[in-house]
Amino acid sequence: MRIISGKYKGRRITAPNNLPIRPTTDMAKESLFNILNNQFHFSSLQVLDLCAGMGNISYEFGSRGAKQIISVDENAGCTNFIKKISDELDFPITVIKSDIFKYLEKASQQFDIIFADPPYAFEQSQFDQIVNLVFQKKLLNEDGVLIIEHSKNTNFSNYPNYSSTRKYGGSHFSFFNLNS
Repeated sequence: MRIISGKYKGRRITAPNNLPIRPTTDMAKESLFNILNNQFHFSSLQVLDLCAGMGNISYEFGSRGAKQIISVDENAGCTNFIKKISDELDFPITVIKSDIFKYLEKASQQFDIIFADPPYAFEQSQFDQIVNLVFQKKLLNEDGVLIIEHSKNTNFSNYPNYSSTRKYGGSHFSFFNLNS
């Protein structure tokens, strides 16, 4: 995995082999951040990265100067790795070891961007729960966006607050906002 842009552009980060991760591909990540770059000023962003894995998305936001990043994953190996890299690169990342649903149920802070990359094998009801909790708990700022990475087998097009889906290889990003 490499950081695409910002202060650490081109920096490669290799996670230990024993982490249960499926990192977002560089091509998909670059496409996603091209979209976000046209909508947001990174220096003022408050970002929540759910099911953060090795921290791929968090590092990209950090390299681009995001103001605050919270990375949540339930695997201790993943959270320890994110903390290690975040400290090395001096990123404003707060790492939290938690189940995605427990975290969302307790969360009260609002974010500009919430990115969720749960296992592609999640049931539709689990994806539903992520979307429902984010909007029920009002976790997005007024112009904020929820982005869920998923496989082609998951469809959000009939959801309230759904905006669009972008496809990059096997990765699909569905976007949700308050104004849809």
